[in-house]
Amino acid sequence: MRDFEANGLSGAEETKLQYEYIEKAKKYVSQKEKELGRKLTCYVKTFGCQMNARDSEKLLGILNEIGYVETEDEHADFVIYNTCTVRENANNKVYGRLGYLSNYKKKNPHMMIALCGCMMQEPEVVEKIRKSYRFVNLIFGTHNIYKFAELLCRSMESDSMIVDIWKDTDKIVEDLPVQRKYSFKSGVNIMFGCNNFCSYCIVPYVRGRERSREPKDIIREIESLVADGVCEVMLLGQNVNSYGKNLEHPVTFAELLREVNKIEGLKRIRFMTSHPKDLSDDLILAMKECDKVCKHMHLPLQSGSSRLLKIMNRHYDKEQYLALVKKLREAIPDIALTTDIIVGFPGETEEDFNETLDVVKQVQYDSAFTFIYSKRTGTPAAAMKNQVDPDEVKRHFDILLKEVQEISAKKAKELEGRVMEVLAEEQNIQDASLITGRLSNNSVVHFPGTPDMIGKFYMVRLTECRGFYYLGEIVEDA
Repeated sequence: MRDFEANGLSGAEETKLQYEYIEKAKKYVSQKEKELGRKLTCYVKTFGCQMNARDSEKLLGILNEIGYVETEDEHADFVIYNTCTVRENANNKVYGRLGYLSNYKKKNPHMMIALCGCMMQEPEVVEKIRKSYRFVNLIFGTHNIYKFAELLCRSMESDSMIVDIWKDTDKIVEDLPVQRKYSFKSGVNIMFGCNNFCSYCIVPYVRGRERSREPKDIIREIESLVADGVCEVMLLGQNVNSYGKNLEHPVTFAELLREVNKIEGLKRIRFMTSHPKDLSDDLILAMKECDKVCKHMHLPLQSGSSRLLKIMNRHYDKEQYLALVKKLREAIPDIALTTDIIVGFPGETEEDFNETLDVVKQVQYDSAFTFIYSKRTGTPAAAMKNQVDPDEVKRHFDILLKEVQEISAKKAKELEGRVMEVLAEEQNIQDASLITGRLSNNSVVHFPGTPDMIGKFYMVRLTECRGFYYLGEIVEDA
């Protein structure tokens, strides 16, 4: 691993350099096309969060620019796994897929395989890949993803595995090709990294310290996206509530939200993830006042036990969390609240678990992502002695899941019969006569329609609630 880059280039100079590498890579791809008598194909598999999904769009943008054609599976000339390491299971999935790829590579010797993302920031992972998966061509991490074209050229010029991992970076380079999954909505990175160091979480170690983009750059990017047909943006950061603190001229997330809300042509604004410790009164007010901000907040709880929250290093307790929920509901009565909850954190007792259950019952979440604690090597929690008995964890998990699902179904049922605005997002996978869309509160709606409706808004009557989604019918165009 190396410390972050020492080339001293500005963001604009780095962008120019990477475009030069894109041109160079184009020549390599063109040459290979002539040899094979066909276009080269690529496949990018994303594991993990929305930020990883956005990174994959950048990788695809560059691959598309240099001449690769995207395909739908690993039967491709170039395969990239953009990895996640939040839970051990995510790592195991990648190892499993690599075993699968080794057979493809034997049949297709010119095939290239690259690994990037959070998992690659762990030295022991890279060492394992070096030893056990020597057919991998390129490994890079989260901090130098913008150098993908340069790394690709190095890999194309070499017969050995290229490994380029940085421990950290202070640079933000965003003005490179992007291939969006959707034409009408897009993620927008507003900050990178995390300073929170929750005792169970590996993210600060693999994503680095917090660094925010300048507001003018964010606004310019969104204006460009809107001009290109985007009507909804998702502002992305590990903790968007702490946006702007490290800028030369500090700006709050609430202030940024108000500026984004002014952009003409933009219809919806979403954001994630929010940390409760940084949720300000001004942000709640901005959500209330900004008409384009969706009525949905993902506010991770993790545990309802104040004792465990302290050990988790979350910087709030049960009462403070419930007070925030009260403020949100008073300001925005129809807001949908979703959350993350960990079951089986080291030392969790029956009493601790019941505190979590109590918060779930009080808050009445629209939905919750419930996770069994996963030990991540390198985090303080992994070294804690009092790991919880797996059978007890499973029992608690089942109780929590049942409670969450019952509350979610009841909350969803309350909207049945209402007419609400829906953004048509895609043709339904199971039934081609239906279009799948989302409400402002992030709930899914299926309604009769045709592919030409995708990317437009409709007023839809929610005729039937099916637990976690709705069936509907169009009343009128929005």
